[in-house]
Amino acid sequence: MNSILKPTNKIHDYSAQLAALQAGVFGDPFSFLGAHKLSDTEYEVRVYLPSAKHVSLVGKNHKSVFKRYVNSDLFLVRVNKDDLPIPYKLDVAYADQTVLKDDVYRFGSNLSDSVLYLFNEGTLEHAYRHLGAHFVSHENVSGVRFAVWAPNAQSISVIGEFNCWQRTEHFMRKHPASGIWELFIPALNAGQIYKYSVVDSYGNVNDRADPFAFKMQQAPGTASVIQPLTVRKKPSSKQLNSRAKRNKIDAPISIYEVQLGSWKRRAEEGNRFLTYRELADDLLPYVKDLGFTHLQLMPVSEYPFDGSWGYQPVGLFSPTSRFGSYDDFVYFVERCEDENLGLLIDWVPGHFPSDPHGLHKFDGTHLYEHADVRQGFHPDWNTYIYNYDRPEVKSFLLANAMYWLSEFNLDGLRVDAVASMLYLDYSRNDGEWIANKHGGRENLGAIACIQDVNSRCYGHNPNIMMVAEESTAWPGVTNSVNNNGLGFGFKWNMGWMNDSLNYVSRDPIHRRYHHHEMTFSMAYAYSENYILPLSHDEVVHGKGALLSKMPGDDWQQFATLRAYYGFMYAHPGKKLLFMGSELAPRSEWDHNQGLDWQLLDSAAHSGIQATVKLLNHVYKKQSALHECDNSPAGFQWIDGDNAEQSIFSFARYGHSKDDLIVVISHFTPQVFHLYRVGVPQRGVYEVILNTDDENLHGSGVKAVAAKQQLIESTSTPAHGFDNSIVLTIPPLATVYLKRITG
Repeated sequence: MNSILKPTNKIHDYSAQLAALQAGVFGDPFSFLGAHKLSDTEYEVRVYLPSAKHVSLVGKNHKSVFKRYVNSDLFLVRVNKDDLPIPYKLDVAYADQTVLKDDVYRFGSNLSDSVLYLFNEGTLEHAYRHLGAHFVSHENVSGVRFAVWAPNAQSISVIGEFNCWQRTEHFMRKHPASGIWELFIPALNAGQIYKYSVVDSYGNVNDRADPFAFKMQQAPGTASVIQPLTVRKKPSSKQLNSRAKRNKIDAPISIYEVQLGSWKRRAEEGNRFLTYRELADDLLPYVKDLGFTHLQLMPVSEYPFDGSWGYQPVGLFSPTSRFGSYDDFVYFVERCEDENLGLLIDWVPGHFPSDPHGLHKFDGTHLYEHADVRQGFHPDWNTYIYNYDRPEVKSFLLANAMYWLSEFNLDGLRVDAVASMLYLDYSRNDGEWIANKHGGRENLGAIACIQDVNSRCYGHNPNIMMVAEESTAWPGVTNSVNNNGLGFGFKWNMGWMNDSLNYVSRDPIHRRYHHHEMTFSMAYAYSENYILPLSHDEVVHGKGALLSKMPGDDWQQFATLRAYYGFMYAHPGKKLLFMGSELAPRSEWDHNQGLDWQLLDSAAHSGIQATVKLLNHVYKKQSALHECDNSPAGFQWIDGDNAEQSIFSFARYGHSKDDLIVVISHFTPQVFHLYRVGVPQRGVYEVILNTDDENLHGSGVKAVAAKQQLIESTSTPAHGFDNSIVLTIPPLATVYLKRITG
C-alpha cells in the first residue's frame, strides 16, 4: 500500500485544496493539479483520482510511486527536474483493473485567444467548431476537447460514463476573461455520454447537457453524446447550380412540409418511427413524384417532448436521435441533394424550454435569457426568451444557423415565430413588458441579431433561402439589411392564408358578402417576397382538417378544396402545403400517428392527391405562374368584383407579356354556361387545368366543349378588354387557360 504523506509544514498543507476537491468545487484546478515547480531543481506532481489504489508516474525510462495525502484520493510525488519525464503518464491501479493514462492536467489550453475574443464579441460564426466536445490531437495526444460558456459558475466538471459520473475527477479550466471553461481528456471514444456538472455561484450543483453537442440521448435520457462532426460530401458543381436555380425568386417553389415522426409509421412494429434512411427511401420519391420542388422539415434539433413537435429544442446542434444516428441524418440530407430536392428545416431561435438539463439559468444566473420575466419569458408557451442583446448569445445563435447551412449544405432555414422576437410587447398586456431605450416596442437586440444572421448566412452560403414566419405588418422583412430590412429571402403570407381560409370556410350563399377576403391580398402582394402557406398550424388545436373546414356535403367539400388549391397555385407567391394536405383527411393532424394512407382507396381522396400532383406539374411547367410573383407585371385582374357569382378571374404573365395564362376560380355549386370573360390578348386559349375534371374526381363539367379544349377569342369587348372568350364555368372549380397562339 502507498505510504501516507502527512502535512509537516505550510507548503505541504493542502487541506483547503483537498476539501474543495472532495466537495467537487474547484474553480482553478490547473493551479494545483498536474506538475508544479517547487524549486529550481524539484517538481511536485499532484493528481486526484477517486477510487484509485495505487498510482505511479511513468516515463520512458523512469517510474515514481505517488504517495497518498492524509488517507484521501489526492496523490503526490516529488521528482527532480532532470527526472521528470515529459510527457509523463499515470499508471493507476483500481480494485478491478490497472490503467495507463495521461494526466489531463499536464496539457495546456487548446483554445486560441482569437476564438475567445470573437465569441465574446458576438461574431464567432463557427463557434460550434470550438465549443462543445471535439476530437482533437493536442500535444501529440488524441482525445476530446470539451468547452462550455458559463462565466458565473464557481466550478465545472466533465462527468460521464468514462469517469463513473464523478464530478471530482475532471475539473475544467476557466478562461476568466471570456467565461469559457475547457478541458482536454485523452482516449475517449465516440458514443460515450457526458454532461457538465455546474456548481453555480450559490453553491448549487446542476448537471447540464452540452449546448453545443452534436448528439444527445433520446428522451427520457438527457445526456450529451460524444459525436464527431461528420462532414457530408460536398455538392457537385452541377448540384450547386441546381440549387441556385431552384431557390431563385423567379423559380417555381413548391414546398412539402413534413413532421418526420408522423408522416408514416410502422404500425406492425409497435407504431414505431421511420428512420432517416427509411424516410430517404420512402418520403423522398413520394415528394418528387407529387412534383414538389422542396421539402421542409419541422424542427429536427433534439427536443425532449414529442408533443412540442420540435419547437421546444434543447439540443440545437443535435439532429434528433428519434430517427437514427447523426450519420443517418447526413445520409438523408445527401439523398435530398441527389434527388435535386431542396431541403429546408425549421429553426427556432425565438424561445427555449425550461427543461432542467437545458439552458435556463445555465450557470445559476440568467445567462442565455433576460433575468426580468417581462423580457425573458414567454407566457404563451411557458418558455424562455434568448437575451439577443448579449454578444455571446448572438454567437451561439449565429453559429447554430451557420452549422445547419454550412455543415449540411441545406437549401435554407425557415425561422419560426419571428414576430415574437421582434416585439417586446408580443402577447403581453400593458405593464407586462419593458420598452427599448427609445421608448418603443421593437426588440432592438433581436432585430440586430436577425439581420446579422441573415447577412452572414447569405454571405457564406450563396443561393440559400432564409424564410420568415412573420405574422404582422413589420416592414421590409425581405428587404436587404443594407436597405434597412431584416434580410430574409422570403416571408410566409399569413394574411392571405387567414383571409382565404375564412372565405372558403363560409357557405357558398354567404361568400358574395365576403368577396374581398379573396382579393385583398393583392393590395400588398408585392410588398414582400411571399410564400403562401397552408401549414401544420392550420390543422391542429381544434381547427380541424382543411377538408372539414369546407361547408356542404361531401361533393361540395372535395370540390371546394380542389378549387381552393387551384386558386392558391395561381395566386402570386410560392407555395407550401403541409403533409397530408394531398390526402384530404377529415380529422386534424395527430403527431402520435402516421397519416391515414388508406384514404387513397377512396376516389374522392385520391382525386385531391391527383389535383396536387397536376397543380405542381402545371405550376413548374408554366413560367407565367411563377416568374413574376414579386412584380405587378406578373398579375392583372380581369374581373375581381364579381361577388354575386363568387367568380374571380385574372391573368398571370411570365417575363414576356406573350406568356399568358387566364385563371378563373368559381366558389358556388352552380354552373354558368356561355360565360364571357375578357382576355388581355387575342388568340387561341387552351384549358390546361380544370379542377372539376373527372380524372380529379370532379363532376366532369367541361369549360370548353371541343375535344381539344381549345377556344378562340373574339373581338367582343368584355371586362375592359377588346377581346373575350366564351366558356362554361364549372361548379366549385378553378380553370387555367393558356394562350397558345396569337
